[in-house]
Amino acid sequence: MLNDSLCENVQHNCNIADARHAANYTLCIYLMKMREYYRWEKGYSYNEMLPKDEVGEWVAEREDLWEQLEQEKFLPIEIDGKLFDPFDTDSINAALLNKGMVYSGGLGARSIPHFFLGKLDTTQQHENYRVIVSAEECARDLGAPPAMTLGNTIFIRKESIRRMLWEKVQEWQWHKLDNAMAKAVACYDFELDVNAAINQMTEIELNSIVLHEIGEIQSARQLGPQWKELLTDYSNSRLEIMLRAVKDLLADSISTLPALIDARNTASIHFYAANMTAMRKDLCPSFFTQYQQWSIDQDFSLLQQWLTKSAAHWQNIIQHVIAMHNEKQSPPDIEQYIEANRL
Repeated sequence: MLNDSLCENVQHNCNIADARHAANYTLCIYLMKMREYYRWEKGYSYNEMLPKDEVGEWVAEREDLWEQLEQEKFLPIEIDGKLFDPFDTDSINAALLNKGMVYSGGLGARSIPHFFLGKLDTTQQHENYRVIVSAEECARDLGAPPAMTLGNTIFIRKESIRRMLWEKVQEWQWHKLDNAMAKAVACYDFELDVNAAINQMTEIELNSIVLHEIGEIQSARQLGPQWKELLTDYSNSRLEIMLRAVKDLLADSISTLPALIDARNTASIHFYAANMTAMRKDLCPSFFTQYQQWSIDQDFSLLQQWLTKSAAHWQNIIQHVIAMHNEKQSPPDIEQYIEANRL
């Protein structure tokens, strides 16, 4: 049973993080995330209609709360009478995992803090890093990223994955375009049972997310500490977004896509194509050329041939960017180099 006071403690820090960063979303994405945040907090299932008036009142109340908390500092996490820094995830989990609970506190893209507390689902050891999967969560922020790597630990949030997938499916259902997402959704029977389909999709895509995080760790080892220094120097800029996209492309070229292709995981390949960010699409248009051909003839060898070229390409790009950074070249010059070397 999750400790109520501990949940309230972590949720308070989640609220402070949201107070500072919730305005970063576009209005459309913000409203969708707030609606699903309400669904999570109130315990509605995915096939239940949300009461519009109550959602509106809840959003107004939450925004009022954020306004009060925006200038507050994060609280320490108290466990068994001992106080921990909220970003000391390792020490906090050393005190929680044997209680069947898991916690994470770290910085995501654009140095935005993320916190969560939930029930422990499983732990797995892969070489010298650990994968911790959480189930039901009692504290979360608006963004609720489905995965985060901190040091040698990969945190996978099953409940956040499920909600992220539901948001993606719901967004597609508004327009029902004939695209990669349509092909991904068609792999599951959403017409028969929404909750069962989301649960099945969650189990399959959880594996893809683990593969991506493993790729992040493997690529970080290849790149060394200079990569983190580079991201820090360009934080909160367009260049940071570009660099993170390049790193994601490398991670997926050496881990995610090879495994999905070897397993002939059609559903996840469609979902991967459907959810590439705008920046990754811009920097890697060749993937969609290969994907579109594959979606017609299911010739996996085309994707495998492309992968070999892709991994080498992004590795070279990153090494060159690191060299440019060491030479004190300007951010616009680095951006221009990356844009001139799309794949």
